[in-house]
Amino acid sequence: MLTFAHNVLEFNKNLSYTGALLPNIRVMNPFKENPEILATSELFYKKYYSDRKPRKLILGINPGRLGAGVTGIPFTDTKRLQEICGINIASVQTHEPSSVFVYDLIDTYGGSDRFYKDFYINSVCPLGFIRKNEKGNWVNCNYYDYEALFNSAKKFIITSLKKQIAFGIDTSVVYILGKKNAIFFRRINSEEQLFDRIVVFDHPRYIVQYKSKQKDQYLDEYVRLLK
Repeated sequence: MLTFAHNVLEFNKNLSYTGALLPNIRVMNPFKENPEILATSELFYKKYYSDRKPRKLILGINPGRLGAGVTGIPFTDTKRLQEICGINIASVQTHEPSSVFVYDLIDTYGGSDRFYKDFYINSVCPLGFIRKNEKGNWVNCNYYDYEALFNSAKKFIITSLKKQIAFGIDTSVVYILGKKNAIFFRRINSEEQLFDRIVVFDHPRYIVQYKSKQKDQYLDEYVRLLK
């Protein structure tokens, strides 16, 4: 029987988005764009997931260009990856606010070893999108920002979720980060009946950007509902 880590690594290595894209929108796939990422993510997943223990699933929106869109590890920028997980990416350096909150959560929960033994984090859409704005800059784009993009990505999302459930995911509950994310996820879950129960959290980015003074309260709420 294969380990959880092996299943995640094979999943990431074979990730490929073939759906239609709107003009000025591109896919980010760090596993194909940066040769260092597969090796780096292998260190991470073998460190925390080299077992066959079932885990509960936490889903963000889709990888951002300063977090998983670069490191290949959800809600983990290069700073957290190095300082907390002890894994270095030489080719790039990033700082992502959501990653700061998530690793504060992990610390509050009991540390990375304990947290990752209980949970596996990914995103509703496991590959991220960027779009060119009016100034010609490439910025983050969510899979649900355009209904046409959601419709194009839907098959990829469902297939990816089913593959990850097969890793050994406990489907009695799923934790969704972001209230708008949850609206679109519920549409998928109502059709596919993937999870029995959905717990929705405010997104870490929203908390860091707009509710930073209440961060400790949010951390307590996260931990209470996760446990």
